[in-house]
Amino acid sequence: MASERCPETTDATLTVVLAALGTAAYAVDEQGCIIAVNALAERVLALPAAELVGHDAHDLLHRDAHGQPLPRTQCAMRSAFLAGHAAQADREWFARGDDRGPLPVSWLTTPLDPRGLSGLSGHERVTLVLFHTADEAEASSAPSQRVAQPLPELERLALLAETTTRLTSTLDADEAVRRLVALVVPRLADWVVVDLISERDEVWRTVVAHAENGAVTHHEDLQGPMPPVPERSLMPLSRALRGVASTLTSPQTYQQPPDSGIAAEQRRLFEATGIHSAAIAPLRSTRKVLGAVTLGRSQTLQPFAPADLALLEDIARRAGLALDNARLYQRQRAVAETMQRHLLPQLPQVPGLQMTARYLPAPDASQVGGDWYDAFPLSDGATALAVGDVVGHDLDAAAGMAQLRNMLRAYAWSQQEPPSRIVNRLDQAIMHITDVAMATMIFARMETTDDGRWRLSWTNAGHPPPLLVTHDGLASYLTDGHGILLGTGTHQSRPDASALLPPGSSLLLYTDGLIEAHGHSLDEGLDRLRQHAAALAHRPLTAFADQLLRRVRPADNDDDVVLFTLRTPTRA
Repeated sequence: MASERCPETTDATLTVVLAALGTAAYAVDEQGCIIAVNALAERVLALPAAELVGHDAHDLLHRDAHGQPLPRTQCAMRSAFLAGHAAQADREWFARGDDRGPLPVSWLTTPLDPRGLSGLSGHERVTLVLFHTADEAEASSAPSQRVAQPLPELERLALLAETTTRLTSTLDADEAVRRLVALVVPRLADWVVVDLISERDEVWRTVVAHAENGAVTHHEDLQGPMPPVPERSLMPLSRALRGVASTLTSPQTYQQPPDSGIAAEQRRLFEATGIHSAAIAPLRSTRKVLGAVTLGRSQTLQPFAPADLALLEDIARRAGLALDNARLYQRQRAVAETMQRHLLPQLPQVPGLQMTARYLPAPDASQVGGDWYDAFPLSDGATALAVGDVVGHDLDAAAGMAQLRNMLRAYAWSQQEPPSRIVNRLDQAIMHITDVAMATMIFARMETTDDGRWRLSWTNAGHPPPLLVTHDGLASYLTDGHGILLGTGTHQSRPDASALLPPGSSLLLYTDGLIEAHGHSLDEGLDRLRQHAAALAHRPLTAFADQLLRRVRPADNDDDVVLFTLRTPTRA
């Protein structure tokens, strides 16, 4: 039973999903290699996970009725997962790890979206394979019931597994709702309605969608604000929105005079859609009721049954937890972004100098971090410039950034000293009177010389070097003045550096999120920034900054980005 080993990749979420299934299951990647397996599959196949994971599933398991290897061209399962399609079969054979011969099985495959599964982000596709032994299925059924195959149960388990992986792999509430709609129509119903309760306890009919002829249509005329949730109404949707119960219902329930505005809207929904049978379940988190989901049938003649309601409850439970996580994430992110944006300063007006700054929060981090910039006048008439990065991606990092910036301003204003001395004072202080563990920064002075030119004096505390771009497109990094980062406790002396900036030149200060990309070296990122900055040298400063961010910021960036740009005047 030996087969060629494949590269092994696993994901904790996928492992949990497989373990929670009530049937034997394994998952394969886009090449058909097994990447995860549950304990039931190990037991049924008489093979430990170590002999399954990392092997080609077809070569290892797929057999004909005589136990001989099945040609790949005859394997329906392999064809399905290579094409990314769901498939099923009633009676085929798997190899076993003992001497009992081939195992008759019924199987179902369903593709999963690997996005959001951290260990599988490099995969284009993941397929879940669920199977029952045909012998066990037949033995557990009465003779009169053998026409009922185990596949409906497999489909239910596959749907719940897909629901878990798809809904937990996004932290965007709107995207979670879109995925919920795609999961249930047309698979379970012709119609799906999602009513959500906002943070202010307002009800909003977010989705009314209809599946017909393979397409899903959203009916915006039936969506929008809803009346408040009644406290005592016994009508199905009202009870669901209070988190009381799930219910099967029909238009007849709403033929009596409505006891609330919610009931009146439900009557309008039934009349407009032609739904003859509906199942309604609350969307709940561990903390509160978030809304309700309604499945409706209009073209499908068979009404919903209690078993359908149980399945909807399972789906709604998973959807409620996913929506609550997404809302918590978005609320926390909004607080952090608002806090950081308010902490970042307005740039001063300096005669002869143009300045602009851009701050972009991390797109996927749970909270923003400690990237910052500053520019302010000094007591001797010079202008101070600073860009830095406090270690961390949370509110603590943003708060530490505020402490660092304010202390820097105080030292720079009160002490007319070179940049290195100011940063030394700051370094000695942060370990004792702030919560900042480590940070990098560039601190600089801009001042005019006696002949009207602009001089930059700076020190670099472990930060990426400034980039100077002349009006003619010559771009070079200012690598002098480089010293150790803040917070190490070593108290080493710091160097200063200075340079005269040519007329019409652009100075770039930035944080590492602009140049760091997964799978690429820092030098590659620096070269990319230098190349694009030189190409954009003649652009107006605001367009220069915007285009640099668009061109240089890595597509898979998971860090904050600050870009501070300054341009000296062009001589006539």
